[in-house]
Amino acid sequence: MTDQLLISIDNGVGRIRLNRPRAIHALTTEICSAIIDALLAWRTDEDVVAVMLDHAEGRGFCAGGDIAMIANSAKGDCSEAEQFFQTEYRMNHLLFVYEKPIVAFIDGIVMGGGVGISDPARYRVATERTTYAMPETGIGLFPDVGGGWFLPRMPGRTGTWLATTGARIKGADCAAIGIATHYMASDRLEAVKARIIADPYGLAEILDEMADVPPPSDWEAHRERIDRLFASDRYEDILAALEADGSDWAQAQLDTLATKSPQTIKVALRQMAEGAAFTDFADNMRNEYRIGHHVIRRPDFVEGVRAVIFDKDNAPRWTPARPEDVTDELIDSLFAPLPPEQEWTPLPELRG
Repeated sequence: MTDQLLISIDNGVGRIRLNRPRAIHALTTEICSAIIDALLAWRTDEDVVAVMLDHAEGRGFCAGGDIAMIANSAKGDCSEAEQFFQTEYRMNHLLFVYEKPIVAFIDGIVMGGGVGISDPARYRVATERTTYAMPETGIGLFPDVGGGWFLPRMPGRTGTWLATTGARIKGADCAAIGIATHYMASDRLEAVKARIIADPYGLAEILDEMADVPPPSDWEAHRERIDRLFASDRYEDILAALEADGSDWAQAQLDTLATKSPQTIKVALRQMAEGAAFTDFADNMRNEYRIGHHVIRRPDFVEGVRAVIFDKDNAPRWTPARPEDVTDELIDSLFAPLPPEQEWTPLPELRG
């Protein structure tokens, strides 16, 4: 396997370490496939008690997927992008249903694809270095990798706020919201990992014992406003509520939303509503694959990546440019089922 991923078994702990520090450990199709292969092998390996997911060097856990590749594929026949989404979403689903306990150490930047590989883990450890976000509305994509499942299950309207604004929150916020099951100082992580490897059956107790009390959460200070101002599933209503509120915080949200793709925000709002109603994670991933298939063929995705990733002018020209011009018919088309042979499916090993 590529050196982009370090896979080993250490005293009953299956270790998966992301190792692309220059790309903040962004996921590639090859990485996702290798994670799937390791997890499938460990499912039936009695010597593997638990799985530990973290990153090697660098300041991030995982900054997302290989967006440049996806955008370049979207300019052509989209086949590479579709292969990536099919593989990544199968990995997300495998992590979600995995029988053995998984602990993800989300120490550093956790965005997009990084959320997708850590949110399904049974144990999620945040630190003072954690920065968590789903920033897809800024590049004309949508909050995928299970976002449609996890975001609406956060307290109140927090998931809607994160999905639409792409807000970046810290480790203390992750602990308060429930994104993280444990919080601890980053300088203690190596000692915690060493204890888990020495006693993998004691994983849960070790995490509980070593956890710190997180500092106050900024999210908690704004929770009432988030629930009240982001209460609607209709984008125009959210904008009207923020404008009527008149607070500095509300104005900051308006300023942020003004930079985002109106199409993507409306997609996210419908995705949150539909995701909240699903009872099977696989149904959510099938829904997200349909959205991804359609959205990468729309102009906003290539334009968003151009503005943020390639040219870095941060001045995307969205199409349509105004929320009121994003019609219900357009949004319906982005959720349309695919021909049966093109639909997303879970891994064959997980069917039946």
